[in-house]
Amino acid sequence: MSAFPTTFHIGPLVFHMYGLGLAVAAYVSYVYAEKRLIRAGIDSTRFGAFAAVLIVAGLFGARLANILTNWSYYSGNVGRWFAVWQGGLASFGGIAVAVPVGLYLKHRYWKTTSLDSFADALIPALIAGWALGRVLGPQFMVDGGGHLTNQWFGIHYAGQVGKRVPVPLIQGAEDALLWLSLLGGSRFIKQPGAIAGAGMFVWGIVRALDEKLLLGQQSHSGSVGVQISGIVLSAAGLLILLKALRTKTTN
Repeated sequence: MSAFPTTFHIGPLVFHMYGLGLAVAAYVSYVYAEKRLIRAGIDSTRFGAFAAVLIVAGLFGARLANILTNWSYYSGNVGRWFAVWQGGLASFGGIAVAVPVGLYLKHRYWKTTSLDSFADALIPALIAGWALGRVLGPQFMVDGGGHLTNQWFGIHYAGQVGKRVPVPLIQGAEDALLWLSLLGGSRFIKQPGAIAGAGMFVWGIVRALDEKLLLGQQSHSGSVGVQISGIVLSAAGLLILLKALRTKTTN
């Protein structure tokens, strides 16, 4: 029996906690990101359209990646392709599609704004939204837990037998800590790109380790692919961070 409900009813309507939680997290992240852009002196007039397209692109990529990496599960039943309320969004699939779309829109809407400054404003908001999303989304979905465990912190999840490592809660705490660290670091490191690079570097490593140690091959989201993607993202972040710090040193 699950410790958390996955749905609730209002009359004949059925609401899935997973989707509702992600929607709340996306809205909070949007509002926070817009405020960060304004605080950084960046025009936010087109940010609503930017965010809407990015969310659609991210959801499409996340779902597509999950289907492709779990093809044996989805191939026999097309209806499962669209059952997103049961979970099945691969983080890095969303990132893989959303990043090029975001870069294109950034170039189109904010040509005179440096990419480093733009990323510094957005990435802490994305990480904060991700932290909230892990707590409000996967925590309430089917098959939301990690490995089996007999430890006191184990939680029962719908669709899984036995107590499970509460991976969504752990990841939410990790992302919240990273967000707070980036906010603290931004008070001392002013070089454009440094905050974005640090966020990518740490988040990529932590996500890969979570997949390896807490989820592993038992997950339904392409475990090896997630680990490799996390390392690639971390390496890209490290290069951006080193570039920013080196520019500060040479200046």
